[in-house]
Amino acid sequence: MEFFRKTTKIDFLGVRIIAAWFSGLMVAAAIASLGVRGLNFGIDFTGGTLLEAGYANPVDLNGVRSQLQASEFRGAVVQYYGTAQDVLIRLAPRVDLNSAEVSNRMLELLGSGANPVEMRRVEFVGSQVGEELAEEGGLAMIIALFGILVYVSLRFQMRFSVGAIVALAHDTIITIGFFSVTGMDFDLSVLAAILAVIGYSLNDTIVVFDRVRENFRRMRSAGPVEVFNASLNQTLSRTIMTGLTTLLVLAALFVWGGEIIHGFSVALIVGIIVGTYSSVYVASPVAIALGVSRKDLLPVEKEGDRVPNRP
Repeated sequence: MEFFRKTTKIDFLGVRIIAAWFSGLMVAAAIASLGVRGLNFGIDFTGGTLLEAGYANPVDLNGVRSQLQASEFRGAVVQYYGTAQDVLIRLAPRVDLNSAEVSNRMLELLGSGANPVEMRRVEFVGSQVGEELAEEGGLAMIIALFGILVYVSLRFQMRFSVGAIVALAHDTIITIGFFSVTGMDFDLSVLAAILAVIGYSLNDTIVVFDRVRENFRRMRSAGPVEVFNASLNQTLSRTIMTGLTTLLVLAALFVWGGEIIHGFSVALIVGIIVGTYSSVYVASPVAIALGVSRKDLLPVEKEGDRVPNRP
């Protein structure tokens, strides 16, 4: 606990060039993966049918996959949904069967064995709805980033605003790229997690920038790099405690939350780790590179504010 009671003197920005190369490589790899592999969009975006089947006894997923592979439902995604008796099945869009016919055919197919099964839930999403969700989700991210640009520029200064936006774009691209590289399903819950990551990362960056503004007024003889380094060290304990407590909760969701929020928890875990890194090694270095100085943060002196010299 002694670590959290004293202010460290770590030279974070001394390695900002190395960090810039590292971040650039990570972003380039994410963009390359998105261009080559793309995203494994979930049923929310591609359309199709989602079925939840409940078995009387635990069932082997390989057996269920074999049954579906031998039928007209080849390529179905099968996974447990909480317990070994609950199975979630994702089917690609079909034009020859409606949701009721798919449910009846699936019940007939899976119920042919000795393990009784019932269909608990059937959801159908059309491809047009999926395309609209993808477009509106992307638009929501763009609007959020633009609103942040305006907010930070009004609260601080435009150079800070650019630094915050670059950091948020960095976090978003790398988090989405992670899902492209791993091939995990990218659905609405993952999109919601990425929007939450934007808010988390921004909050972390704003805390640092607030301290930078205070230190520019206190450390009058210090340069921008020294001021930013001092600010990062002073907020380090807060950053570590906030990140660790959040990651503990997300780890619990990942382990015990079930398949339905698996992607959501993974996106938040990756996003929070990357967001904490970017608030130190992306937002601050970008602001410094753009030439932030003390005079940018001091109030503008208006004519008549000075007390006239008395004889």
